[in-house]
Amino acid sequence: MYPEDLCRLIERVDATRAERLKQDVPRLTEAEQADLLKKYHPDYKDCAFRTLRVGPNKGERTTHEIADLLESFGDLDHSKVPLTPAFDTDVLVLGGGGAGVTAALFAGQTGARVLLATKLRLGNSNTIMALGGMQASVDRADSPLRHFADTLSAGKFAGRQELVRTMVEDAPEVVKWLLDTGVNFDRDSSGNLALKKGGGLSAARILSIGDHTGLNIMKVLKDELRRDDKIEISEFTPAVELTTNERGQCNGAVLFDLGRRRFITVRAKAVVLATGGSGRLHFQGFPTSNNFGATGDAIVLAYRAGARVEGLDSFQYHPTGVMFPDHMVGILVTEAIRSLGAHLVNVRGERFVNELETRDAVAAAIIRECERGGGVTTAGGRTGVWLDIPVLEQIHGAGVLRQRFRALFRQFMRVSINIVRRPLLIYPTLHYQNGGILIDVNGETSVPGLFVAGEAAGGLHGRNRAMGNSLLDIFVFGRRAGVAAALRRGENPGAVGFGHVHDYYERLRALRISSISKSPTLFPDFIVDKL
Repeated sequence: MYPEDLCRLIERVDATRAERLKQDVPRLTEAEQADLLKKYHPDYKDCAFRTLRVGPNKGERTTHEIADLLESFGDLDHSKVPLTPAFDTDVLVLGGGGAGVTAALFAGQTGARVLLATKLRLGNSNTIMALGGMQASVDRADSPLRHFADTLSAGKFAGRQELVRTMVEDAPEVVKWLLDTGVNFDRDSSGNLALKKGGGLSAARILSIGDHTGLNIMKVLKDELRRDDKIEISEFTPAVELTTNERGQCNGAVLFDLGRRRFITVRAKAVVLATGGSGRLHFQGFPTSNNFGATGDAIVLAYRAGARVEGLDSFQYHPTGVMFPDHMVGILVTEAIRSLGAHLVNVRGERFVNELETRDAVAAAIIRECERGGGVTTAGGRTGVWLDIPVLEQIHGAGVLRQRFRALFRQFMRVSINIVRRPLLIYPTLHYQNGGILIDVNGETSVPGLFVAGEAAGGLHGRNRAMGNSLLDIFVFGRRAGVAAALRRGENPGAVGFGHVHDYYERLRALRISSISKSPTLFPDFIVDKL
């Protein structure tokens, strides 16, 4: 329930609604968008970044939080870890979200033995929090070429074209696979797949399942995974180190059993890293939408093994993260709300940006508006702007919010906020790691035998990810990485070892680098203190 001071401010939103419906906010020119991003987007705040002093990307910049992890030692005493593997398998998949589950499924379908190990429960990942939907050019009026152009443009043309091309060309086939597996995407009145248009897109190509697309897809894929007897699942066993053989090939990992507090060494012919992003590092103090396990583990483990990274100076801040009430900070309001016509409104009841600009531009515009004094400040000291959702009832008719956004409606009714009548207070929220470990079209890294899929991978999205490409990304490259990793099952993995870690630590010592950080982090500090 909103307190009286915020209710008084909401009256301005209500009073200006009719006039705002008559107005149109022009789109930004290319020059205006570039200027806006440079001045207000967090990626352009120079003091938040520094240059790496060690490793494959030495001399390149990343956030202080990631640099701290890459320039630190781990807690693991390698001399006490058994080098005799407790488990041998063909493919070891690390991560139980959409990318990991997809990789495991496709590796298993080739006949490979698969062990999937995940930090939390199977499915507890950023995937289940993907709300808005998934891109795929399945409409006759659309094409992979348009999808390709939209993706490159959204990423400021920094994405690798071969990766973007692979993703958009595989998209229709991925949709067919999901439908055949049992995923029920929303349909229109004629029974065809319902498609929405997202910010920065030239065509309607967003497939969704209500306002919980990722969760509903994961329910189906988890059931599919548990039916495959060639796939073993190990929950609550995060990876704390990769292993390599004498040839420098990745051949397994050390897992930490959170329940029994013991280390487990697993040897494999190939490893697929799919442990997600790094939002729980809370770059620049921003709130995050990420799950509690998203602490950048993949970056740390792969970088020590010699894998190159790309784009780790660019992160996505979702424009509409909840700012009130305090216990809901970090929850996202799906972009589909803005796609349908919801208004972003300042404290004076004025629109200040076209809501269908790309995510980075909308986020920067909100930050600019708050810095200029157009924001709304809560008693708890948080600042944001209004997302006028009730306007959709006037645009699309009474009942549209309860019908199309049932989960969002119920979520806020629990705190006595009726989104049919009340706007929501929002502010940009750390949402996605645009870069990551550099991969090729089959998900393989610069380290032989090491594959990466999902948010942990880099090279695809450039400097900004278009809405709906994250879900597509995890299925396209999860599938490709799983198949490619399974093809290594006839190889001899050799003996497991930590030569790459010892070499890396020696370089840190030679440079006299010391850090209070321990990597990988595994969990945020406020959770570690309670373990």
